[in-house]
Amino acid sequence: MTRRQFLTTVGKIGGSAALFSVMGTMGLLSPQTLQAAEYTPPSKGDFGNAGRKGKRIIILGAGIGGMTAAYELGEAGYDCTILEARARSGGRNWTVRRGTTVTEVGGVKQVARFDEGDGMYLNAGPMRIPQFHSTLEYCRKFGVELEPFNNVNESGYYYSENVGALSGQKVRKRAAKADVKGYVSEMLAKAVNQGALDLPLTAEEKAKLVDYLKREGDLSPDLFYKGSSRGGYTEEPGGKLDAGVVRDPFDLKSIINSGFGNFFSSEYTYDQQMMMFHPVGGMDKIAKAFEKRVGHNIVFHAEVKEIRQDANGVRITYLNTDTGAVREVTGDYCICTIPLPVLKDIPADFSPEMKKAIENVKYASAGKMGIQFKRRFWEEDELIYGGSTTTNTDLSSLYYPPTKYHSQKGVLLAYYANGAAADRLGAMTLAEREKYALSVGSRIHPQYYKEFETSFSVDWKRIKYNLGGWVSYTADDRKTYYPTLCKPDGRIYLAGEHISYITAWQAGAIDAARKVVTEIHERVMKE
Repeated sequence: MTRRQFLTTVGKIGGSAALFSVMGTMGLLSPQTLQAAEYTPPSKGDFGNAGRKGKRIIILGAGIGGMTAAYELGEAGYDCTILEARARSGGRNWTVRRGTTVTEVGGVKQVARFDEGDGMYLNAGPMRIPQFHSTLEYCRKFGVELEPFNNVNESGYYYSENVGALSGQKVRKRAAKADVKGYVSEMLAKAVNQGALDLPLTAEEKAKLVDYLKREGDLSPDLFYKGSSRGGYTEEPGGKLDAGVVRDPFDLKSIINSGFGNFFSSEYTYDQQMMMFHPVGGMDKIAKAFEKRVGHNIVFHAEVKEIRQDANGVRITYLNTDTGAVREVTGDYCICTIPLPVLKDIPADFSPEMKKAIENVKYASAGKMGIQFKRRFWEEDELIYGGSTTTNTDLSSLYYPPTKYHSQKGVLLAYYANGAAADRLGAMTLAEREKYALSVGSRIHPQYYKEFETSFSVDWKRIKYNLGGWVSYTADDRKTYYPTLCKPDGRIYLAGEHISYITAWQAGAIDAARKVVTEIHERVMKE
């Protein structure tokens, strides 16, 4: 049996978690496989050595990608101007605090009423950072304080409706996982012992596999799953004679029909594995750290109206939405980080191929709601500290604040919805979204209505200057449109999370920006 066949078998039986564990044991996960893409920034010394000087670069968008480009180019001696349509930097890196306002496209003005103070905010866009993303490089460089984001918490719940015997029951994640893994391990172990699986393994290797399954499922010596303390207790163990009472497992049919097992993989996909981090005080601490260094380059309230270029340079026309004045700015090159659903409606000197690519790529639907509660009942009453509850309702996921534990109040992420669920919520009025979140959320946490104070919701497809959560490429898009988007179109380069294979993440925008910085610098050095 080859190593590849062995690893494939492990992956099929134990899932990616088991596969990563075995690969680590075999030394196949070196530190180099768990780090951001390598990057060597351009240097001011390059110009001095070549007798050249930096060019003028116009950057469209003061999101994380645009500010990364401005920072790296500025360090190398380039003259950068960033045009930002909003009154703030960060783009999708957006932390909602008391006084934050937004008017969704076709909607009404919304004002955040959260209390002032540490921890009382909603990260409306990105909320967590994998430990191997380039985002952390800038946090280290800029001194952005971090704390763990507990993406996984077995004390959270699975809650599903219309799934049989467990419909409408909130089940601790640890209990669901213990039962699913237990029953599946039992069936696989018995199948291996009975020779029912067509595996190219020796008798000794099969015995080792069964031994693994016994441990994985906490099976009895005769290979039955009869419950496990991993799933928790109905009576907690304690001092002296309090041995505790292990919960009884759900029956096999109930746990299969619940569909809970379909949720598990989301916690151990590559970019969701612990440890994860977030900045202390809100994700926009990263945006503010960038702005501190490139803020003098940013023109706020600058809504791009035209993108023009010729053989000698670029010319950008923009509207100052604060004063109504129309301005122009010129440069040698342009880096455009504007999301494609917005960019497609801006008159621009793009090639037909680039225009077609921009027009045909779709963006994901995504929505969030933060609710401020009078007290942290999830901590006080249910001993849930961070992590999430997952549901098959349109709420999709609830996230408990991973900061300021034991504070009186907290802002809970009452839903983080994607796809059709996000579209249904987004089509509601603000009041209807709140009503739905409270109604469904109260089935999981009955304390909702009593402890509720205020909410703030976001539908990213209705947020001006975004019109979508993040890019959503199909496999065909990657073959047809994506290569075009990655190439410079004359003197215009695209950047942003949509010009990466790390879509939706800040690291995608950072890595794409750094690629473009390198490409422009190499081009300038050859001129």
